[in-house]
Amino acid sequence: MSDLWRGNWATRARIVSGLALMLYALLHFLNIGLGLFSPDWLESGQELRKIFSRSPVGGVLLYAMLILHAGLALWRLIERRSLRMPRAEAVQYTFGFSIPLLLITHITFTRIAHEVYDVEDQMGYLMYLIWGTKSALTQSVLLLIVWIHSCIGLHFWLRGRAWWRRNTHVLTGLAVLVPAFALAGFVTESRRLQLAAQDEDTRLDMLDAYNWPGPGQFTHLFEIDAALYWGFVVLLCSALALHFALRLNARRSSVRITYSDGPTITAPVGQTLLEMSRGAGVPHTALCGGKGRCTTCRVMIEAGAEDLPPPSEAEARSLQAVGAASGTRLACQIKPAQAMTVHRVFAHGTRIARGSATQGQERPLAILFLDMRGFTARTAGQLPYDVVFLLNRFFDAVVPAVTASGGKIDKYLGDGFLALFETPDTASSAQAALTAAAGIGRALDAFNAGLQAEGAPPVGIGIGLHLGNVVLGEIGAQGDAPRTLIGDAVNAASRLEAATKPMKVELLISAAVLHAAGLEPPGELVPLSLRGVDGDIHALPVPKAANAPQMPAP
Repeated sequence: MSDLWRGNWATRARIVSGLALMLYALLHFLNIGLGLFSPDWLESGQELRKIFSRSPVGGVLLYAMLILHAGLALWRLIERRSLRMPRAEAVQYTFGFSIPLLLITHITFTRIAHEVYDVEDQMGYLMYLIWGTKSALTQSVLLLIVWIHSCIGLHFWLRGRAWWRRNTHVLTGLAVLVPAFALAGFVTESRRLQLAAQDEDTRLDMLDAYNWPGPGQFTHLFEIDAALYWGFVVLLCSALALHFALRLNARRSSVRITYSDGPTITAPVGQTLLEMSRGAGVPHTALCGGKGRCTTCRVMIEAGAEDLPPPSEAEARSLQAVGAASGTRLACQIKPAQAMTVHRVFAHGTRIARGSATQGQERPLAILFLDMRGFTARTAGQLPYDVVFLLNRFFDAVVPAVTASGGKIDKYLGDGFLALFETPDTASSAQAALTAAAGIGRALDAFNAGLQAEGAPPVGIGIGLHLGNVVLGEIGAQGDAPRTLIGDAVNAASRLEAATKPMKVELLISAAVLHAAGLEPPGELVPLSLRGVDGDIHALPVPKAANAPQMPAP
């Protein structure tokens, strides 16, 4: 839930209000579905809901969340630099703004009718009122739109979480059942009421129990409904008008950008060049998403470079690292204030058409490098099939310890492997890696006991455990690119593993892993100068991997 509190207050408020409204909608739809079994269950469920929704505090909170969520959506629409957006986001906006237009009628003939004319707005009242009319269809569509809108919003929020991605198919199946259950209950109970009302005495009893509005009262409710409907339409049109007015005003203080290999655009001053490209629909490569974590958005400034401030230290260092030519700048770091001509270094081709997740996602993760000691000498002179048999027996013994702790093998490297622990946060990633290391040590002891029984020499290993930023993505030709990871942290883990051999230990754990796991080092940390790694890495030597430090059991 830590993601809930990231971002600005508007984002947090939109998420909180959206979750509250989705919970209310879920309970409401499950309540309707009870009509599939019993009218008594249906009405009892509504009475339980009304304990909250009809209480003074609950009613204020519910409608405050509804107004806040809709208001933030309108404000977000006003602030957009362009109405160009991905298809899923366009669907979300369309559904979101259609909900009030359909919901107003529902509120008018239930809550307002109850408050103004003391109508008993039970489920049966509404079902009997709308069954067989156009409103039955529109309210069914409203139910579907509300649920789809909620699910899309929840997916946008949680799609970056590994557990969500793993269980999306299961959650989608459960989500589909909710509106199906509600609509089945609605149809079943509505048909029962219509059949019961064919008896005149029963019908009159029903109308009396619901305190059915008279013709004049219905006329007044229709007037309220129309006023609220057109009021929201005016509000929505005003938001759109304000949006276009702000865009027109921004265009007056805009700058012209000419792409030597593309179009000429006009964009508001104050944006980065990358934001200008995206706002105008000009394809522009940026694998890190414009965060300054790569150089794939770089451009050659062919005219207007003199009007730009010099590169920051970070930008200059990034450009120097890739040997960029003079006049090259990062599009995500410059904010043009005067007209300029630029050339995009990387054309937007088939590779860039991949999703951002396949291009790369930077995350801090724990990494485990393992290597079998003395493998070459051990297998010298053996037949290839015997070598393969030994390796597979070894991997069958130790790899389950990795997968059981939530890790996965990124790649096998002859007589070793690279494993990563892709968990929701760095603490759990580090703890999972430590658990895996200890499990590998225990599995190795059992494996060597079996080799000893066969009269074969034991197997030795070295493990390097480190935590740092890595980039996960598809590396290779499009259509044939396995998902793997790269980064300085991978090299550091490999070097730690190599250092276990001269130190005559099975495991080296970097201080970064211990710190992330919330553990105090049980022994002295050793500073290590590793080839290809900037600065010393302090690590804990562990003679036997099975004795790797662990979090205390709760």
